[in-house]
Amino acid sequence: MINPNSDNRTVLTLDAGGTNFVFSAIKGNKEVTTPFTFPAHADDLDKCLKTIAQGFDKLIELLKYPADAISFAFPGPADYDKGIIGDLPNFTAFKGGVALGPMLEDRFNLPVFINNDGNLFAYGEALAGLLPDLNSKLKAEGSIKKFKNVIGITLGTGMGCGLVLDSHLLVGDTSCGAEIHNTLNKFNSNWNAEESVSTRAIQRIYAKESGSEFNNSIMPKDIYNIAKGKMQGDKQAAIQTYKMYGEALGSSIANVVTLIDGIVVLGGGITAAWDLFSPSMFEELNRQYENFRGEKSNRLSFKIFNLEDESVFKEFANGNVCEIQVPGTKRIIKYDDMPRTAVGLSKLGGSKAIMLGAYAYALQQLDSNI
Repeated sequence: MINPNSDNRTVLTLDAGGTNFVFSAIKGNKEVTTPFTFPAHADDLDKCLKTIAQGFDKLIELLKYPADAISFAFPGPADYDKGIIGDLPNFTAFKGGVALGPMLEDRFNLPVFINNDGNLFAYGEALAGLLPDLNSKLKAEGSIKKFKNVIGITLGTGMGCGLVLDSHLLVGDTSCGAEIHNTLNKFNSNWNAEESVSTRAIQRIYAKESGSEFNNSIMPKDIYNIAKGKMQGDKQAAIQTYKMYGEALGSSIANVVTLIDGIVVLGGGITAAWDLFSPSMFEELNRQYENFRGEKSNRLSFKIFNLEDESVFKEFANGNVCEIQVPGTKRIIKYDDMPRTAVGLSKLGGSKAIMLGAYAYALQQLDSNI
């Protein structure tokens, strides 16, 4: 297994968001340049491609020594193996598909690796972020529990996801390993989940709840500030907006953790509103189902904890350790009979987690090609 912390190779990275591009260079799992940002120009292909090339040019100039690879995140869909970016709802300039990876390979004479931003976010958190930090805290608490799997979810313009199973990034046979945005929308079965978990969803819900016209210039941060009484506007509508956002997000998380048993880590700009959306998110995760007789049962087969609530960490860490005797022997086995997982926030931040994930992914790909 790769150990990014002790690797001496240098990789140029990019976190490609719909609004901004964030560039950096990583060596030994540490940034060796100060990250910088260029506008994305997501609706103008020529400007967008020139910006990407200029960003990597600037990184090479700052490094003053050769890099080993380029590795970066781009929102799907894409053929990541071939480096071809497909039609993107948040990057209209790429309509019809663009061979971005081969273009950069020709220009920089370096191997180029592209993957989904949700995948690389999850990979960064699994190898260098929330997962190792959590397991370290569990060990310090004396817990016998150790987690191996990560579900990384990015919350911003849209909703992205990545899955890491025991240090292995799940890419999928068609580069579609974790398309959480296409899970069922709780509020409208004709919509995908992202229609209620995105920037446009927050704008739409606030407009409806406040009885105003839809306005895409009012941003989630503005609506958060209205909810907190820091800006003028309809405070109750803003509070309700984030309540519904959290409920929709909780529904999608529940669907994913039902299939993939792992720790959930959230990143991206909208996580700044955690205090407003997380209560309804956890309420949705922990709600009950009913059968046709009206009999109730928990929606999930395990307990789900809030990693941002320190008051419950001891219970989460310790679980319910029992001792049981092996039939016909005197041997005693100790085990934890509380199935559980948890949701927490990225401590790295979305961009840094993506860049560290991109670095690890490049090392993995370079080694597999030797």
